[in-house]
Amino acid sequence: MNLKISNTKKHLAGNIKITGSKSESNRLLILQALYPNLKISNLSNSDDSHYLQKALQSEEELVDIHHAGTAMRFLTAYFSAQEGREVVLTGSKRMTERPVKLLVDALKQMGADISYEQNEGYPPIRIKGKKLTANRVSLEANISSQYISALMLIAPSLPNGLEINLEGKITSTPYIKMTLEILQRAGVEGIFEGNTIKIEPTPVVENQTLAVESDWSSASYYYSLAAISETADLKLSTYRKTSLQGDSCLAEIYKQFGVTTKFEGDHIILEKRPGSKPKHIEENLQNSPDIAQTIAVTCLALNVPCHLTGLHTLKIKETDRLEALKTEIEKFGSKVKVTHNSLELFPQKDFSENVSVATYNDHRMAMAFAPLGLKVPFDIEDAEVVSKSYPGFWEDFEKLNFEIEKTSI
Repeated sequence: MNLKISNTKKHLAGNIKITGSKSESNRLLILQALYPNLKISNLSNSDDSHYLQKALQSEEELVDIHHAGTAMRFLTAYFSAQEGREVVLTGSKRMTERPVKLLVDALKQMGADISYEQNEGYPPIRIKGKKLTANRVSLEANISSQYISALMLIAPSLPNGLEINLEGKITSTPYIKMTLEILQRAGVEGIFEGNTIKIEPTPVVENQTLAVESDWSSASYYYSLAAISETADLKLSTYRKTSLQGDSCLAEIYKQFGVTTKFEGDHIILEKRPGSKPKHIEENLQNSPDIAQTIAVTCLALNVPCHLTGLHTLKIKETDRLEALKTEIEKFGSKVKVTHNSLELFPQKDFSENVSVATYNDHRMAMAFAPLGLKVPFDIEDAEVVSKSYPGFWEDFEKLNFEIEKTSI
């Protein structure tokens, strides 16, 4: 489904309830599988969380998680520790191109039985679950934090717990801290000091319900809308001032665009008033790479040059997000330079017309570009891809007076 989107309103106002954080939900779903007496509220309705739930409930040998990258990492660790269970874990064509070798190697250090069905280092993988008694593992620190979180999540269920030694400079520290805090909320003892993570064995946890905060990555698109609009008053729920999510740095970053964040109860209010815009944006997003696309498009819309760094993990996401951003932004007439871990935007004042933005099976490409409709009408291809993390995205945008027209199926 392709959509043409536009919005000529000068002032944006609305009340949006955003689904639970995919990152928190997926961590809690693994914990719930290990400790069935845990209950979860405000669970994400994203495709990724749906596929993870389905996989955890499946009794089949073949487990297909489609495009859900987090599920691939988390389930690789989970099934490795399920004694007597044998599965073949696979996914979409893009998933078979996303590396899992570093995680598999770490699990093999712990005694796991994992083999590759096709290409070395990539899914599909065959996992023969067994009792993992090793209590120490080492792996590189500058890899996707999902590899590290995958090990942390199974650690309390292991008979001897687990000590993880990270070698080198750590990437995406907030996501590691999120995993640790969720474990601690469930009653698991653990520490993260320097380059060492230690999780204690926890045979049982108390009966309890753990609430999922709404997704800050999804909130980023409303920050972008507020920044691009002349004035805005947007209420988003459900959020906490002391968030576990790294993307909550949005509140600070978007101050540069004149967007203020006010916490009231369980929601936030974004306000934008007429004022000056920044001359240049410089951000290291090593701890929050998922908001890079949003910030780049905000800068494109406002004709603000930007230099974003710390983006090396974006090359192995649903697509190579750096190359995808370069290709799609340049369709509007601006110039982009990318390296293996950075993006630099050289915007042009005028926008090319009749542009059709490709989404590359990547939900964030569709949602990051959507706010640009405040400046110029354009088409978004395969718009339904947003269901991966935010199924109600287009309906919520329509609440803000966006004109959204289907142009093809």
